[in-house]
Amino acid sequence: MALSTPDGMAGSSKCLSLEDLCIIEEKLCWVLYCDLICLDYDGNLLDACSIALTAALKNTMLPTVELSEKTQVPQTNMEKKTCLNITSCPISTTFAIFDDKILFVDPTQEEETVAGGLVSVVTSWDNVNIINKPGGSPLTPQQLQDIICRAKARTEEVTRLIDETVLNVER
Repeated sequence: MALSTPDGMAGSSKCLSLEDLCIIEEKLCWVLYCDLICLDYDGNLLDACSIALTAALKNTMLPTVELSEKTQVPQTNMEKKTCLNITSCPISTTFAIFDDKILFVDPTQEEETVAGGLVSVVTSWDNVNIINKPGGSPLTPQQLQDIICRAKARTEEVTRLIDETVLNVER
């Protein structure tokens, strides 16, 4: 399932064009790894990981690479770096369902355990990429629409905060 991992979310939302990682066509490309380590779990891990991954990608700067004309060996220039071209920011927002009608965002582990159901919505910009609701209490069409609107608003706010932070980071 695409929602089960942050890289699945990033891939399904096409947040990064693989062509942008190409250095020399059919010869050399960047490979990116992002290890996410949870130091303290109190529920809602996927949401935290989607934010961390988006922030990491937006903060990534790659050095320029050129092939030596004499040796054909790649040479990196650490003085001249470029940012990744992030085309969308997939952010997961999880809601807990209580009494088949009360919906609230960002449940703790205890709230997840006692909730009648959970629903996660991954949005990027104004697009809904994934909706995952593994059983539990049913949602009315109005509740689903409310969740989508709230997820989009949260994605907009989180993306703004990430952008502000990246702009203020000394690199």
